[in-house]
Amino acid sequence: MRSSLELKTVLDSLYAVRSQEHLANDPLSFCHRYADPRDQEIAGLIASSFAYGNVKIIKKNLAWIFDRMGDSPRRFVERLEPEQGSRLFAGFKHRFNDARDLCALLFACRTMLEQAGSVEGWLLQFHVQGEEDLTGTLSGFSEAVKSLDFTPVFGAATPPADSYFPFFFPSPASGSACKRLCMYLRWMVRPADGIDLGIWKGIRPDQLVIPVDAHIQRICRLLGFTARKQADWRMAREITAALRELDPADPVKYDFSICHLGISEGCDGKDHLKCVACPIAGLCPVGSP
Repeated sequence: MRSSLELKTVLDSLYAVRSQEHLANDPLSFCHRYADPRDQEIAGLIASSFAYGNVKIIKKNLAWIFDRMGDSPRRFVERLEPEQGSRLFAGFKHRFNDARDLCALLFACRTMLEQAGSVEGWLLQFHVQGEEDLTGTLSGFSEAVKSLDFTPVFGAATPPADSYFPFFFPSPASGSACKRLCMYLRWMVRPADGIDLGIWKGIRPDQLVIPVDAHIQRICRLLGFTARKQADWRMAREITAALRELDPADPVKYDFSICHLGISEGCDGKDHLKCVACPIAGLCPVGSP
């Protein structure tokens, strides 16, 4: 494990050189299509919900969704009728989520807007400002979304057994790392920096928890931020605690640049040839001499 000062210096440099090319290779890029924050928060929840699997397929399927929603995701959701959505998105498939799950997600967004005026306002019902992080917030939010009445979509209050809609809303209470929800919150909450949007003000950046995908799991283990092997909520909190030592006010600022070492730069923790140009090679045991 290198010194905290050395880690901070290298990771701050990595943060400083994150690029628009990286953004273009990220689901977050779909939020940047829209100038209105009200559209961005809806686009963000949709984009993050489907941000699993191969990035090329993610981008292809998200483009298909947003092309059908027109120039304002919020206006589309506000006017959404489930039968209309079923016809418009017929045949949609993203791995194990289908058109019904997509329509249920959009219906949940519509319900949040009707009840609270925004997704942020609806989520803040479950947020406690004094909490160290978002463990309780996400647990309450996810359970409340899954408890909505989905009769207009499914013909019954709860999704049928063959629906994977609940997959969109995992909970820390079950031990899940909640990668996609943590990513969504990072997009919304972190200060606007050309990548993240900073449009939500009710949650502090220091309360965010890092989204643990396969790249964060692997690279943060190599950097010594965690010794855990299971990508769960405990790992996410452990990595976040280590990053909080480097930047107490904004620990998750490093997420985008670290994960794109894998997503965009091809780091797999094995190919030493990629280590030659890697900015963290001197910190990582794979790339160290």
